[in-house]
Amino acid sequence: MEKVLYCEAKVSDIPDLINLLSALFTIEEDFSPDLAKQKKGLDLLIQNTKTATIQVAKNSSGKVIGMITAQLVISTAQGAASAWVEDMVVDKAYRGHGIGKQLLQNIQNWAKNHGATRAQLLVDIANADAIGYYSHLNWETTQLQARRVFL
Repeated sequence: MEKVLYCEAKVSDIPDLINLLSALFTIEEDFSPDLAKQKKGLDLLIQNTKTATIQVAKNSSGKVIGMITAQLVISTAQGAASAWVEDMVVDKAYRGHGIGKQLLQNIQNWAKNHGATRAQLLVDIANADAIGYYSHLNWETTQLQARRVFL
């Protein structure tokens, strides 16, 4: 396995990030790839460094091969910040080498350093691989179910 560099995403990484999101959104039933919306969202995350981050893994050529995003919210249950984790995806060719695990650790470190006492994420109920992956890494299943409404 080649050397992998872990860092925070830059604007120049957006084309690679969009490609990864397109792959992710084709397996998640609730989302569809929309390049303009993904670019806008990535720009907003990169600009909002106080309460958001995009952590990436890059191969030796500098191509982004994995990504994860997080944003801080205030948790009344915790009485502190909580990290809302999204967009966890590793390029298929690089899976099984610990890249996802390291990205999750990096995002948890970022969250702790920003005052968060909990991290949470959603998993597509039809994605058995993701469910098993997070269980293997000791992410707890909760009794909560996501709901949404478009505004």
